[in-house]
Amino acid sequence: MKVAFVTPRYGPEIMGGAETAARQLAEHLVAECGWEVEIFTTGAIDHITWDDVLAPGDSVLNGVTVHRFRSASGRVPEFYALDGRLRTAPAQASKDDARRWLECNGPVTLDLLDALRGSDADVVAFYPYLYYPTVAGMDAVSVPRVLHPAAHDEPALYLPVFAPTYAEADAICYHTAAERRLVQRIHPVAQVPQIVLGLGVGEVTEGGRAGGEILGIGDRPYVVSVGRVDEHKGSAMLARFFRLYKERHPGPLALALVGPVAVAIPEDDDVVVTGVVSEADKWDLVRDALVAVSPSALESFSLVVLEAWEQSVPVVVNATCDPTREHCERSGGGLWFGSFREFEVVLDRLCADASLRRFLGERGHNYVEKYYQWPALIARYAEFLTNVCQRGPRWARAGS
Repeated sequence: MKVAFVTPRYGPEIMGGAETAARQLAEHLVAECGWEVEIFTTGAIDHITWDDVLAPGDSVLNGVTVHRFRSASGRVPEFYALDGRLRTAPAQASKDDARRWLECNGPVTLDLLDALRGSDADVVAFYPYLYYPTVAGMDAVSVPRVLHPAAHDEPALYLPVFAPTYAEADAICYHTAAERRLVQRIHPVAQVPQIVLGLGVGEVTEGGRAGGEILGIGDRPYVVSVGRVDEHKGSAMLARFFRLYKERHPGPLALALVGPVAVAIPEDDDVVVTGVVSEADKWDLVRDALVAVSPSALESFSLVVLEAWEQSVPVVVNATCDPTREHCERSGGGLWFGSFREFEVVLDRLCADASLRRFLGERGHNYVEKYYQWPALIARYAEFLTNVCQRGPRWARAGS
């Protein structure tokens, strides 16, 4: 079996949920199933500018063949005014305006599409729904197409340009049941073969350093938030809530924001912004945290929540994010907040009660062990892809 993945960014340099998920699936299909896997992507690292940073051409990364192409255009200045106009009522946008939004958002990758047409893959997986390579790429291939939406409740999901992308997929692979419910509500696709798969947690690679040492705070207790430090990911809100919490609850507790920085967060004695850290440092920082916080309302899965539970660390999530709240409800391994007052109560209780932290952490750990281990997940995914190939593309079945 040969599988092609189309994703706008790819590689270990990328700290993005959908792109990381695509890479993990690709590498595990090679390692555990012995399949041939190729990637069609750009040279971009930044998802805002789409500047070509990585060299175009072919390479092999962890057994996966990677084809990189330059972008004809990235996100153009026109995008921001257009987005501001359409996001107030995206479902009412004209098809022409929605298509222009897609092209302005970037990356427009014509060479990638030409190469994709020549691929001899048995099935092509597109990840995520939001960008030009997925929408245009699905029209470019004649073999079965699997859509990995990685969708969350954002204005773009309602734009009419994406309705055919969902309706014409030969199969859909979701991260969570909450994501499937969201998509079904906006783009009814119950007739399309689909699976709720999720992702596995990677191997824990601790570096043996104390989290406080990495942060430069000594033996102070801290809570950690791992992921892109971004306004849209709730990082600025979390920093504001935490500073207000410290005003009302003075003490040694600190907050660590760990990940690439896309929004300025004023640092002080209580808030440490690390930027990108090594994988070993990340695991050490999570292991020694009292609590891991996922403040984002815009997640389709959130691997960082599962990574905290892999370390038996309890989590706190945004109550308005259905997928992460679903994880907490199903596992019993975390709590959630929908306001500062709820954040204050939840954090205060967890920091004061070590037995509760252990209880929640253990339940989260058991949940990850039961549902999110790679061997079982990749076997289910391989079976799903095999069935998609056996059914063939929808256009061929419709003409038979």
